Amino acid sequence: MPRIELIDVSKRFGKFVAVDLLNMVIEDGSFISLLGPSGCGKTTTLRMIAGLETPTEGRIIIDGKTVFDSKRQIDLSPAKRDIGFLFQNYALWPHMTVYQNIAFGLENLKWSKEDIRANVEKLLAMLRIDEFAARYPAELSGGQQQRVAIARTLATNPKVLLMDEPLSNLDAKLRMEMRTELKRLHVETGATFVYVTHDQLEAMTLSSKICLLDKGVLQQYDRPLGVYNKPVNTFTADFVGNPAINLLPVEVQSVKDGNVMLSNEAMHVSFKPTELFSVAKGEKVTLGLRPELISVTDASEYKVEVYSSLPSGMETIVRFKIGEAILNAVVFGSLDFPVGSSVGIHFTSDKLLVFHADGRLLGTGSVQHLTHRK
Repeated sequence: MPRIELIDVSKRFGKFVAVDLLNMVIEDGSFISLLGPSGCGKTTTLRMIAGLETPTEGRIIIDGKTVFDSKRQIDLSPAKRDIGFLFQNYALWPHMTVYQNIAFGLENLKWSKEDIRANVEKLLAMLRIDEFAARYPAELSGGQQQRVAIARTLATNPKVLLMDEPLSNLDAKLRMEMRTELKRLHVETGATFVYVTHDQLEAMTLSSKICLLDKGVLQQYDRPLGVYNKPVNTFTADFVGNPAINLLPVEVQSVKDGNVMLSNEAMHVSFKPTELFSVAKGEKVTLGLRPELISVTDASEYKVEVYSSLPSGMETIVRFKIGEAILNAVVFGSLDFPVGSSVGIHFTSDKLLVFHADGRLLGTGSVQHLTHRK
């Protein structure tokens, strides 16, 4: 399986910069998600890897072979890059059966009938669509059509499988089912998957690494839990996670004996950094708290008002009002909290985050004390 390298890759449409000096390495057999909001450059990046879009500048190397180089004027066609591309709309031939759709590319490559039959039957079994071999696309559900499209893409044994939001047309239940199938398929094939999505849950659950883009610029390239637990800036912290992270503007009141006192109009927070970072009295910073790090406890003296409560059986999303801010919390268990009631809360664990005024991460740490500002 190949290694893919993007070196200083940029793409401009007139004055608009879609991708700006992107550098990343996609290792053999990995599952990489290109994640970000609409217009961030993720589909453009995928299409440049595929050869469907020509970069303005930079180099792209697949399996040690340069497929694009702006300086040397190298630009191999998609057919010579040994990749498979799975489109959002499946693009199945409506007049062909499932078997014929999968076999079509192999017939064009002049495979023998015996080899075609063996390969198609293997893919039908792998994707669990054996019983639909004689059906036409119109006779299949969305999830079944998606499996046929994947099988057709894998039929020619591409080194790389590129997917552009392939599950976006499916309902929530089918999306969950197909996520499971894609992850299983990645393990079974050992292929390199590059996957475009705007759904951070999809990226978190499927990927070996996430490439998070914003306005064409790489924000963070890391393992999913690395992106979640130690985001490099407030954009990354806010984009990944549902419910969203709580970002509280605070001011440094003092720095003493390794502890940092932070405060805003509603609270004083005694914060102990995991590693030393430089802050000064009077400096404005942002405290980041994941919703699951806020615990509800009667033992806490820090009382807050319940703004809303959304129980779902396994967990309850609770929103609290603290001064002018609204905080999200996740409480596990079948619980509900009356709107307007008062409850005690505490910030737990050592994974709280402190960000600089410009948005970059300063460090992590734990809350020692939480008190009301009087």
